[in-house]
Amino acid sequence: MIRRNFIATAAAATAVSASRVLGANDRLNIGLIGCGGRGRFVARHMRDASTNVAYTAVADVYTKNADIACNWAGPDAKSFTDFRRLLDLKDIDAVHIATPDHWHAIATVLACEAGKDVYVEKPTSLTLREGRAMVTAARRYNRIVQVGTQHRSAPHFQKIAEMIQRGDIGQVKFVRVWNYANQTPDGIGRKPVQPPPDGLDWDMYLGPSPSVPFNPNRFLGSFRYFWDYSGGYITDFGNHRLDTMQQIMGVTAPRVISAVGGKYVIKDDRETPDFLTVTYEYDNFIATYEGSNLNGYGMGGRTPGHKYYNARGEWDQPNGIAFYGTEATIIAERIGWEIFPEPRATKVKRMWENVEEPTRAHTINFVDCVRSRKPPNADIEIGHRGTSIALLGNIAMKTGQKLHWDPQKEDFENAPDASALLTRPLRKPWNLIQLS
Repeated sequence: MIRRNFIATAAAATAVSASRVLGANDRLNIGLIGCGGRGRFVARHMRDASTNVAYTAVADVYTKNADIACNWAGPDAKSFTDFRRLLDLKDIDAVHIATPDHWHAIATVLACEAGKDVYVEKPTSLTLREGRAMVTAARRYNRIVQVGTQHRSAPHFQKIAEMIQRGDIGQVKFVRVWNYANQTPDGIGRKPVQPPPDGLDWDMYLGPSPSVPFNPNRFLGSFRYFWDYSGGYITDFGNHRLDTMQQIMGVTAPRVISAVGGKYVIKDDRETPDFLTVTYEYDNFIATYEGSNLNGYGMGGRTPGHKYYNARGEWDQPNGIAFYGTEATIIAERIGWEIFPEPRATKVKRMWENVEEPTRAHTINFVDCVRSRKPPNADIEIGHRGTSIALLGNIAMKTGQKLHWDPQKEDFENAPDASALLTRPLRKPWNLIQLS
């Protein structure tokens, strides 16, 4: 449940009435909240891939990024440091949230309350309880909320799901998900505490997370390595592929989770592991996740000749998902997929296919659904379930326990230490969501 006026049905009616009803030819006005590189990259796709779409306002705690985004958006775009001022604009139809992860839930809930549709980058939330609050807000205010897990708009993953669920590659009892990148020896390095750069509202950046002195490693590209703002490799690169694994296997949650990981090699400021492996037990199969910052090879050992390899013939895509069936193996990634038949297989053939990167298609789907009011490909419930898998892996690693998960209650069975990690305290005045 959400505190304050979020509980009131009268407020819900006010929020919905405040949102414009768009016709097919009306311009869709979007506000960008979080104007870093990822936000600007997706915003370009969003505006350029669809007709009558404009970014008319931006908000960022760092004026340098806000200015870049504002100049790109156009001379009439408004700029804010506090995203709540952007939400007050009556002519904004939707918001695109590309902040660090620890802001996703609060910004989404407040946007829904203000009558705005939402495109929010993954991971959906920093904790399980925040993710569920986002779903509640979207449903209460009848908002379209699309999560930036663009694999959900990739036709080849839908095709693979149909093949596997139809039994084309036999029985699949094991799925492997991996993300590899060699960051040795120094990783993000060690940096001293120092004054924030000009134009940065550091306290606003921290928001609901604990107050700490400014350190460059806690900002911009490397924030993902700190528990206060993100969940490391598994909630970044892993979130995409774990969600796709569930989509293809036709499931929404595991029943048992165990994990091992830590900082084994890299001596830098990070708090998240440089290597993590998680085992997920589902009702009918087992999946594993490997997130490594110690090696860049990944799966490896495959036939050269397409986009997965660089000009030197070296394996150049160390991320992916492998589905091991009794008749064949499918290895898939966002830019392509392959089938490797077992020697005895007669109904499936060796093949590989390159495909278009799906970010553009995902933004088109969001715009279309804002206009049609149909559920988007990565609806907030789907996005929440996908992010939950990554978060469960981190909780299993932190507790060192073999955890039994109840997906209906969204809680662990007889594991109070793990249950405590389903939420976090929110620093005032940002304690706007009831997380317990």
